[in-house]
Amino acid sequence: MITKRIIPCLDVRDGRVVKGVNFQGLNDVASPVELARTYSDGGADELVFYDITASHEARGIFTDILAEAARNIFIPLTVGGGINTLDDFDRVLKCGADKVSVNSGAIKNPDLIYDAARLYGDQCVVLSVDIKRVQNIDGATIFHVFQNGGRIDTGIDAIDWIKRGADNGAGELVINSMDTDGVKTGFDLELLSAVCAVTSVPVIASGGAGCADDFIELFNELPGVDAGLAASIFHFGETTVRELKRTLRDNGINVRL
Repeated sequence: MITKRIIPCLDVRDGRVVKGVNFQGLNDVASPVELARTYSDGGADELVFYDITASHEARGIFTDILAEAARNIFIPLTVGGGINTLDDFDRVLKCGADKVSVNSGAIKNPDLIYDAARLYGDQCVVLSVDIKRVQNIDGATIFHVFQNGGRIDTGIDAIDWIKRGADNGAGELVINSMDTDGVKTGFDLELLSAVCAVTSVPVIASGGAGCADDFIELFNELPGVDAGLAASIFHFGETTVRELKRTLRDNGINVRL
């Protein structure tokens, strides 16, 4: 049985971890280095570090904070934000990242995924996609890709984009539902089901976790999902990674304790 992963997410702005709702109203949480160490020691399988304004501000990621965080943890680290070129991949990997997450940079240059996978291996390349429901001209609800931290609607069909990214060599997919982000009413099962139907690449569900039952529902309803990513419930002490994993194990879901 495949072990399901639990992955805390650190959204970093101006050197601090922040969290909002539906990608809006960001509030200060903590130091990314201290929080990263807490999660590493507390049973997290991996950690995701996003510099959430790097693309919007057209700058590189905060490598000093990243390097310090990487030195203080002992679990795989995925890093994203402002990744636009192979040089950005190289710089982040040299700071201690194990995987590099690309979002807006891949929209600007779709060949970036293929080129990075060929150079570093597909296990290193993570395609992160910010997705929101919109209505088309016929009034039907569809999924669109957003970029620059959810600020811009690209008009790209999200399911087509995910399939293209996987075909180009992305070794993992982070599916960020803007509709459920920070709302704590559960993962976006409709969106995740649509994604799992078009790819066999590992899928990480992001956005909406409010309690352990949401993770239980996620893994039971969608066994093709490999991991659950969350921020609020861990940052604000509603549960710990270790407590969540014990609950998952007690409900028949295979996790690493």
